[in-house]
Amino acid sequence: MPQAPHREFAYRKVYRYIEALIDQSPPGQRQRLPSLRGLASRLRVSLGTVQHAYNLLEEAGRVERLPRSGYFVHSASSSEVALTPRQPPVFEPSLFELNLHNHERRLARQRLRAMGWGQDPGSVRLRQALAERYTHSSSRYWCARDVHVAPDLTALLDTVWAALELKHAAVVVHSPCCWQLLQALARTGVPVLEVPVDTRGDLNLYALTCLLESEPVGLVVLPSCLSTPQGRLVTSAGQQQLGHLLSRYRVWVLESDLDSELCHAGPPVIRQRDWVDVRQLLVVGGFEAVLGPEAPYAYVLGPTGALTRGFCERAFRLPPLRMQALACMLDKGEVDAQWARLRQALQRRTRTLARVLALRFGPQLQLRLPDGGGLLWARLRQPVHWDSISKALAGTPLHAMPGKHFSLHGRFQHHLALGWTGDDPVELQIAVDRLAQVAGHP
Repeated sequence: MPQAPHREFAYRKVYRYIEALIDQSPPGQRQRLPSLRGLASRLRVSLGTVQHAYNLLEEAGRVERLPRSGYFVHSASSSEVALTPRQPPVFEPSLFELNLHNHERRLARQRLRAMGWGQDPGSVRLRQALAERYTHSSSRYWCARDVHVAPDLTALLDTVWAALELKHAAVVVHSPCCWQLLQALARTGVPVLEVPVDTRGDLNLYALTCLLESEPVGLVVLPSCLSTPQGRLVTSAGQQQLGHLLSRYRVWVLESDLDSELCHAGPPVIRQRDWVDVRQLLVVGGFEAVLGPEAPYAYVLGPTGALTRGFCERAFRLPPLRMQALACMLDKGEVDAQWARLRQALQRRTRTLARVLALRFGPQLQLRLPDGGGLLWARLRQPVHWDSISKALAGTPLHAMPGKHFSLHGRFQHHLALGWTGDDPVELQIAVDRLAQVAGHP
């Protein structure tokens, strides 16, 4: 019987356990895998931990999720699985996760116990900390009751959609769109409409107006300040025009605050939410980008009773010590300190990567230094042959995702999102040379 390393994180243990089940399944058959609740009970872990492990396996092409049916072993061959694009690269080691566990051990020694959903000390303290973090004036403030936490982004969006009773409505996103957000929306099964952005990163207002007039739009998703994957800062004028336009329609506005802290110069003071009517505003954020996959939790702020009822009905069982540890890290400034370190590292890496790519490809590759994030949005003159690129970059610190994965309609066939996770310029140069060879630039 295989034994997990003592200090291995919970989601990794669950991941390896499910992998073992997959390896034991009969070849060529669609084998059903344990349910979320069944596996959480069997392994004595939280639902969020199991959900995150399944999400990683789904992104790796090893399992597939069927609506209302559960998870099944993916029937693809091993070669097809090897070419399946992974999630965006993790740019920093997960050593910061150890701080999270240190707080948990300290809190466990204090013998704090949960007191029921929504009332356990961890949940209350985390929601208070998030409400304080997003309050900046007496006219625009948040309370703990306005904050709701879910195991991950997919579960959160699914709950929000059901709570707001938008069953027959569509959601509008900017295109290209943040990969994480787009995949989470796709898993909920809602119709997604895409609106292009211009060269400045601002949404095309004419195209958006046409959709609002002709389609049953119930929700518009907007970046807080950073348009990804391009890494462009949305202009203040663009934000103001969007807020004015959306105030004329009865739609919810969901501001994505998932990666705004990754602006290289620091997040701007004015965000999209400052130009939106608070009565139609929802703000979504998460911890995974800064704390790693051990904290996949997502949250939403919205002053509406419908959200409270929806999250009460779902009754997510979140680990109280983990929630309180996250609140401690927010209160002590540890999260902000990690954001600052991450911004500095990503800026250095994107600049180095852009310089190496420009020297190797010249005018054959179009790119622009991003204002934030860790990806370079690059355009090749020829359509991207993803299989060749995936094989060439396997095992290197240079990660690539095909542009078509940033659109549900298969757009951006000429684009790549590139990210460098290493520190050795020699290894980077070797990886870029491999990319150039398969892209037709020997």
